Amino acid sequence: MTRNVGGIDRIIRIVLGAALIVGAITGTLGAWGWIGLVPLATGLIGWCPPYAIFGINTCKVSSAPAGNSEQPPATGS
Repeated sequence: MTRNVGGIDRIIRIVLGAALIVGAITGTLGAWGWIGLVPLATGLIGWCPPYAIFGINTCKVSSAPAGNSEQPPATGS
């Protein structure tokens, strides 16, 4: 399972999920507030199943470590 949720996306999911759960606990939103478990979980785990299905990735692209190129070694001429 490769992470596909990163940065601001994770923060928004965690904050929104927590707010919905608080709304459910206090009775402000009713039972529908428990749907906040979904964005909270995906934010904490860093992986979203629909993102995986549609090929979406909001994580930063990491560069390969120095000296780890995928090019074949040069041959002498």
